[in-house]
Amino acid sequence: MATLRLRSPLRELAGGSDLKVPGSTVGEVLRGLEAGSPKLTGWVLDERGAIREHVVVFVNGERAGLDAPVAAGDCVHVLPAISGGGMQTLPQSSREQDAEPGVQAELLVGTRKGLMVLRGSKGNRMEVAARHFSGAIAEFAMRDRRTGRYFASVTHGQFGPRVYFTDDPLAEEWEVAEGPAFPKDADTAVERIWLIRKGEEDDVLWAGVAPAALFKSENGGRSWFLNRGLWDDPSRPNWQPGAGGLACHSICTWPDDPSRIAVGISAAGVWLSEDGGESWRRGNTGLVARYLPEEAREGAVDLCVHNMHRAPLEPTTLYMQFHGGVYRSDDAGESWSDIGTATGLPSDFGFPMVIDPHDPDAAFVIPLRGDFDRVTPNGRLAVYETRDRGKTWMERSLGLPESAYLTILRHALAQDGR
Repeated sequence: MATLRLRSPLRELAGGSDLKVPGSTVGEVLRGLEAGSPKLTGWVLDERGAIREHVVVFVNGERAGLDAPVAAGDCVHVLPAISGGGMQTLPQSSREQDAEPGVQAELLVGTRKGLMVLRGSKGNRMEVAARHFSGAIAEFAMRDRRTGRYFASVTHGQFGPRVYFTDDPLAEEWEVAEGPAFPKDADTAVERIWLIRKGEEDDVLWAGVAPAALFKSENGGRSWFLNRGLWDDPSRPNWQPGAGGLACHSICTWPDDPSRIAVGISAAGVWLSEDGGESWRRGNTGLVARYLPEEAREGAVDLCVHNMHRAPLEPTTLYMQFHGGVYRSDDAGESWSDIGTATGLPSDFGFPMVIDPHDPDAAFVIPLRGDFDRVTPNGRLAVYETRDRGKTWMERSLGLPESAYLTILRHALAQDGR
């Protein structure tokens, strides 16, 4: 047998560094590693069985591919490439994990430096109660209020994206979900997990990923499977990525009706289903892609949705931040009306959007200058609010920086549901 040598974080997941693994090729050795250490599934080899882009393998000091021969006594090193960064897998100190008693508010903040759990009295200063996944990118985090379970989408520089979950956000270790991962016949690998949303049935959650696909969990987020209806749509070869990739980043369920769901994709527009995701159709009427030549806009399918939300109390109402345009739909996403032109916004370009779950007439956006300069207009950070379905917008900037050329990202604006 060959000796397989691992570094952190693979070493901790495998329970050791120098492992004896059978196999006559690098591919056989790595598949044997996964078979003997299931926690490593998807870390070194992606869904296609290929070595991940930012992982390198050496046999006796020589860089090797999957088909390279391996003999008894050979030394196989699996290393993170210098292009991908690192990640802490050891537990943090108990001092870092302690939470102040009597907390009233909690905020999960995903950063390029891991996930921050902030806690404190609402309206007052919040403190970092815990930091997880240091050295990795925390793309998205949420708490499922039905169960109290927390989820985090984390992308490791070398070893790719995965979903973690826990019932205690201060716990030293979070569990790793099985997936999302594409089946082999899809011939691709998950690049990024954009978001996780609760479904309308017990234990159901949805995840949107890049390349644009929808995954579903029916066991509380422990495992995930691909929605084939959207993935197998015959128009997929014509879908075009936005600047952030080909991403399914918005998922809008219908309260108490699991059969109806809408998703937003950059840059493939709005997709609607009325049979729980078995089949899909487009919902793009009224959207104007100003970034395309005027003669190419009619019938265009490369429509760059930036954010989309459904009003829970009036589910036929949806709001959208588009790539140049703010829109509202009054017919469950079939058609869209412009609510960003001459209504009080300094710009109708941006990424963040939230709605008031208790008022279907209310929505909030943070405008940026445009795709030519993705910063706050005039260097002033401001949230804009509508309470009349987009007829007018009001600036809300009290307490925000008055001189700040910032880019506010897609999921960096949130509401607490109250």
